[in-house]
Amino acid sequence: MPSEGRCWETLQALRSSDKGRLCYHRDWLLRGEDVLEECVSTPQLSSYAGWVVEHVLPHTQENLSPSETSASSRSTSGLDQPSLVPTPPIRSLAFSPASPGAPAAPEGTAGKHESQHTEPMLLQSSRGIKVEGCIRMYELVHRMKGTEGLRLWQEEQERKVRALSEMASEQLKRFDERKELKHHKEFQDLREMMEKSSREALGQQEKLRAEHRHRAKILNLKLWEAEQQRLKQVEQERLRREEGQVRLRGLYALQEELLHLNQQLDSAGQHRDLQVALLALRSRGNQLCGLISGIIRTTSENGFPTAEDQAVAERALQEMRELLADARACEDKRRQEEEEAQVKRQESQLQQRPEVRRECPAPSPGPAGKRNEDLQVKVQDSTMQWYQQLQEASRQCVLAFEGLTSSKDSQVKKIKMDLQKAATIPVSQISTIAGSKLKEIFDKIHNLLSGKPVQSGGRSVSVTLNPQGLDFVQYKLAEKFVKQGEEEVASHHEAAFPIAVVASGIWELHPRVGDLILAHLHKNCPYSVPFYPAFREGMALEDYQRMLGYQVKDSKVEQQDNFLKRMSGMMRLYAAIIQLRWPYGTRQEAHPHGLNHGWRWLAQILNMEPLSDVTATLLFDFLEVCGNALMKQYQAQFWKMMLLIKEDYFPRIEAITSSGQMGSFIRLKQFLEVRRPRPTHPKRVLASNKPLPDRSWTPGSLIEVSS
Repeated sequence: MPSEGRCWETLQALRSSDKGRLCYHRDWLLRGEDVLEECVSTPQLSSYAGWVVEHVLPHTQENLSPSETSASSRSTSGLDQPSLVPTPPIRSLAFSPASPGAPAAPEGTAGKHESQHTEPMLLQSSRGIKVEGCIRMYELVHRMKGTEGLRLWQEEQERKVRALSEMASEQLKRFDERKELKHHKEFQDLREMMEKSSREALGQQEKLRAEHRHRAKILNLKLWEAEQQRLKQVEQERLRREEGQVRLRGLYALQEELLHLNQQLDSAGQHRDLQVALLALRSRGNQLCGLISGIIRTTSENGFPTAEDQAVAERALQEMRELLADARACEDKRRQEEEEAQVKRQESQLQQRPEVRRECPAPSPGPAGKRNEDLQVKVQDSTMQWYQQLQEASRQCVLAFEGLTSSKDSQVKKIKMDLQKAATIPVSQISTIAGSKLKEIFDKIHNLLSGKPVQSGGRSVSVTLNPQGLDFVQYKLAEKFVKQGEEEVASHHEAAFPIAVVASGIWELHPRVGDLILAHLHKNCPYSVPFYPAFREGMALEDYQRMLGYQVKDSKVEQQDNFLKRMSGMMRLYAAIIQLRWPYGTRQEAHPHGLNHGWRWLAQILNMEPLSDVTATLLFDFLEVCGNALMKQYQAQFWKMMLLIKEDYFPRIEAITSSGQMGSFIRLKQFLEVRRPRPTHPKRVLASNKPLPDRSWTPGSLIEVSS
C-alpha cells in the first residue's frame, strides 16, 4: 500500500536524523515525565552549581582551544551572573549526534558535524553546564541511593544468609540427630540380631554337644566292645599258645619216650637168630622216630602243634610200644626155645653120660650186635663241659667291655665305632682272589690285636685308645669270622678256604680269638659241638627255636632251606679251619684246633641219633670239605668210619627222612657211593712265594687236599 510505504520512509528518515541517532539511557524511560519536565522547565542553578564550577569548569577550560575560550567568554558576558556559569565541558558533546553510542562516521563527515554544531552548543553552554551539573548530581544521588540500597540489600542478604545458615545449622543438627538415632537403631538391631544369632549358635552348639555325647557314647561302646573282643582274642590266643605249649611239651615228651623205646627196641634181640626177625620192627621204629621229628620241625615252622599232630604222635608212640612188645615177645620166645633146647641137650647128655654134669656156655654176641648198640640223645659230659666253658668265656668277654658299649660319651662311642670297623672290615674284604692281599689283611688284623696302630677310614686306630678295646676287638673279630661263614660261605662254598686260613693264623697267634670263634660257632650252630638242645619246662618256644639255631624275627621262624644253608656255611668254615694253617707261620707247634677235633666231632655225631634233614646236610658238608684230610690222617680207621656210616648210620637217616627232605639225603648217598676220591684240577686260594695248599672239590667225590 502507498500509505504504508510512505510510513516506512518517514520512520527511516527520522531514524537517520540527528535526533534519531541519539542514545538514550534506559533508566530515563522508567523515570518518564520527570525527565521531560526538567527539559521543559526554566533552567535554574542547582544548589550544587558551585561544586560543578569548582570541579568541572577548571578541567573544561584546560581542554578548550583559545578560540573556544574567547567565544565562551563572549557568550557568557551577557549573563546576569557570569561568575557562576561555567563553560560547558567537552562531555556535552556526548549528547550530540556523534556520540559514542552512534555509529562511527568518517573523519571528514565528523569534522563537518562538529563544525555545524559547535556554534549552537556554545550558545547553549550555560544551560548545558546546568544540565550537566544536574546530571552529575542526579548520578551522584542515584549512586548514593544505589549504594544505600545495595548496602541495605547486602544487609538483608546477610540477614537472610545468617538465617539460612542458622536454619541449615539447625537442620544439620537435626540431621545429625536423626543419623545418630538411625545408627543407634541400626546398632540396636545389629546387637539384637547378634544376640539372636548367638542364642541360635549356643542352641546349635548345645545340640551338637548332645549329638557328640551321643556319638561318643556309641563310639565308647564300640571301643569297649572292640577292646572286649581284643581281650577275648588275646585270651584265646594265650589259651591257644598255652595249649600249644602243652601239646609241644607233650610232643617232646612223646619224642623222648619214643626215642627211649626205640633204643630199647635196638637193644632187644642181640642174638643173631633174631636179627632178621627184628629188622622190620627196627626199620618201622626208625620211621616212627622220623615221623615225630618231622611233626616237631613242621610245628617249629608253623607255630604250635594241632590236636591232630598230637593224636598222630600218640598213635606213633602206641605203635612203638607195640613194636617193642613184639620184639620182647620174640626175644622171650627165643629165650624160651633156647632154654627148652638146653634142657633137652642136658637130658640127652645125662642119658648118654650120666656122670658128666656141666652147663653149656651162653652164646656171645657177634659184630652185628655191636653195631646195633643204643645211640645217644645227649652229648657226652666232657664235650658238654667244654661247650659250657667256651660260652662262659664269651660271657666274661662281653662283661669285660660292657663299659665301652654302654658309655654315653661321644668320644668313647667314636672310639668304639672305629675299633669295630677296624676289626670287621678286613674280614669282609677276604675273598677267593687273595694273593698278597690276603697277607696284607692278616697283618692288619694281627697288628690291631697286638696293640699297634692301624689305618681305618683315614684315621689311626689302636686298641690302646681304651682299656677295654682289646676285649671288644677280639669279640667282634670272632663274631665277624663266624658271620662270614654264615653268610659268605653259605652262598659261595669256595670262600671257606681263604677265610679259614686267616682265622687259623689269627687263632695260632691269639688263642683267645680262637676260643671266641668256637663260642660264636657253637652258639649259632649247636650241631658243630655236636649238641642237641633239650626243651625245658617253662621255656618259650621262640627261645627254644633260637637255641636250635633258627632265626626268629617278629615271632616268625625262618624257612628250613635258609636254616640249612646257614648251618652248611658254618660247618664248611669249621671243617676248613681244622685242616688249614697260616702258610707264613713257623709251624713248630701243633695246630691249635686240628683234625683230631674233626675226628672227635665225626665220632660223636655218629654216636647220636640222627636229626631229619640236619644230620645228612652237616655230614655231607663236613666230609666234602675235610674228608680227604681225615683219610690221609687216619687212613684205615677213616674207611672203617665210612663203612659204618654207609651200612649202619645211613639207614637210620633214611628211616627218618620224609619225601620233602630228600635233597640232602640224596647228596650224602651219592657221596658215600664213591669209594675213592677222584682227583681234579686244584684251585689256588692264595698266590704268593709260599702258597697255601690247593683245594678243589667236585660233586660225588672227597676233597683233594694236599697237606
